[in-house]
Amino acid sequence: MEQIYNKLVRDNIPEIIESNGEKPIISILDDNRYKEELEKKLYEEYLEVIDSSYSSRIEELADMLEVISALAKLEDKTLDDVVEVAKEKVKKRGAFDKKIFLEKVISDK
Repeated sequence: MEQIYNKLVRDNIPEIIESNGEKPIISILDDNRYKEELEKKLYEEYLEVIDSSYSSRIEELADMLEVISALAKLEDKTLDDVVEVAKEKVKKRGAFDKKIFLEKVISDK
């Protein structure tokens, strides 16, 4: 039996598949394709976060964070760099703690 995945997976997945007595067929991506697949993976993880229940949401958020970390590495940055930029944005624009929903803006201009 053959199951097609055609998606980016974590580094240890091929070994896990082999330990189950199965044979993974893999390829190593070039940088451009890697970036494209990471972006697809980020969207996949986003959907999993949205669909997750309370008990699995943290795990799904952790998966999303791992993809963000890999995307940051492509920019020669770290997850700490991303967090630092996020903190700067909180200082300038605030966070989402107040649950503010902007309905519209009226201008006399």
